[in-house]
Amino acid sequence: MNHTNLLTRMLLVLLLCNATPSFAKIFYSKNEAMELAFGKTATTEVLSLFPDELQSAKIQELAKAKLESGMFSFYVGKEQDKILGYVAIESITVRTKPETLMIVLTPEGELKNVTTLAFHEPPEYQPPERWFEQLYKRSLADLDFNKGVDGIAGATLSTRAAISSVRKVIAIYQVMIKEGKN
Repeated sequence: MNHTNLLTRMLLVLLLCNATPSFAKIFYSKNEAMELAFGKTATTEVLSLFPDELQSAKIQELAKAKLESGMFSFYVGKEQDKILGYVAIESITVRTKPETLMIVLTPEGELKNVTTLAFHEPPEYQPPERWFEQLYKRSLADLDFNKGVDGIAGATLSTRAAISSVRKVIAIYQVMIKEGKN
């Protein structure tokens, strides 16, 4: 084997050893997500909320999660001035990479749907859409593994992150919209 062949093979082995698998998967764009949440004919408005210290403390207590920002946005779906519901797009780091969820609430603040918009961890760690169904119509207090929510072996971190995001969104709705203090 000549010197050039040996160098080429060594370079190939080094490249293969350093290659990291790419698991990033984006399922829906923001526009596609809004259409999925509210339908083609709905309009969407952004509702930006800025909780004060008392509201932030109450949200964190209800959600059992820390607020990472002093601003939160809901997308409000409307059709002929009737509110169809509220959407929050939440990104949270699972292990080392983010998952992005679209969390849809009814006009009354009940969890209607959760859709994975993007997932950057290995696919086996992603909770299937049917897993989210067990969260629908549960009260905020019952959105907990200790209250009957089933986990998924091998996807513990992503299911915990998803529940945390859902709890935070519902808590923000309850404190900032339902109580009318926005």
